[in-house]
Parts: sequence; structure tokens; C-alpha cells
Amino acid sequence: MIPEELKLIIETADESMDEAVKFCKKEFSHIRAGKATPSLLDGVKVDYYGSMTPLNQLANVSAPEARLLTVQPYDKSAMEDIEKAIMSAGLGLNPNNDGTIIRIPLPMLSEERRTELVKHAGEVAENARISIRNIRRNANDEIKNTVKEESLPEDSKFEAEEEIQSITDAHTKKVDEMLETKEKEIMTV
Repeated sequence: MIPEELKLIIETADESMDEAVKFCKKEFSHIRAGKATPSLLDGVKVDYYGSMTPLNQLANVSAPEARLLTVQPYDKSAMEDIEKAIMSAGLGLNPNNDGTIIRIPLPMLSEERRTELVKHAGEVAENARISIRNIRRNANDEIKNTVKEESLPEDSKFEAEEEIQSITDAHTKKVDEMLETKEKEIMTV
């Protein structure tokens, strides 16, 4: 039976690991696979009257076709700033501005670019795994200290550490599965 003090540490670690997995999922959504998705532009910030504002707060972003994104600014005066921000976002996109709407055709991904994207996805997944392992290490340290300070039985320490390890394995598996899915998505022509 794991004491309440240790259960709290385990729950906190579990929640932190969930956050790491969510962050990884969010980062994956910014990596372009084959088709257009509005979330591709989520990371774009526009210099709007001196402050860096997320694109989705300045415009309606949609994907009317599989290979096309459209950006409809709420304020027409921000059109050029939005266009510059998209070009400088490092996504390899060339927006076309017709004065009322910005169309962004998505080029076919070359084999080389696909390989780069898979490598980047791997780096994102590895960062998530590192984060999860750091959370595990911190939780285990906290468990050891709590067992010492509260004079809890040594067995409860081992039980709690086993629980932390099984949570760690589950979260790492989620990240690996997400990476596998993302790699397939990127490599599908």
C-alpha cells in the first residue's frame, strides 16, 4: 500500500508527464506532413502595431483544399505584415497576397525535405522523452526524501518508484506511437 504522501508525488509526476506528451503532440501539429492544416501556421507571430501577435488572433486561417491554406485578415492594414511573418517563419511557404486574402499553396514535399521533417519529428519526440525522464528522476528523488523525512517503510519507496516507472513507460510509449504515426504521415506521398 502506497502512503498518501507518495501518491501525491506520483499524481504530480503523472500530470507533468501528460503535459510533456501534450506539448509533443502540439509540436507535431506544426510539422507539415502532406496536406494543408490551419495548425501549420499556429507558431507564426506577426509584428502588429509593435507587439508580436499570434497569426490566428489577426486572421481566419483555413484549408479549403488539400494543398492550399487561406489567410483572411480581420484588419486589411495588417496584410503585408502577415505575409512577411509567414515568409520569415521558416516553413518554406510562399504566400500570394491579392489584397483581400492571402493564399498559401503548399508545394509537394521532396524526398529530402520529408527526411528532414522526419528527423525534426524525431528530435521533438526525443525532447519529450528527456522531459519525461527528468520528471521521473525528480519524482524518485522526492520519494526518497519523503520516505526519509516521514520515516515511512522502505517498501513503500520501492512500490512508489515502481509506479513512477510504469507511468514513465506508458508516457514514453505514447510519444513513440505519436512519432511513428507522424513519420508515416510525413513519408506518405
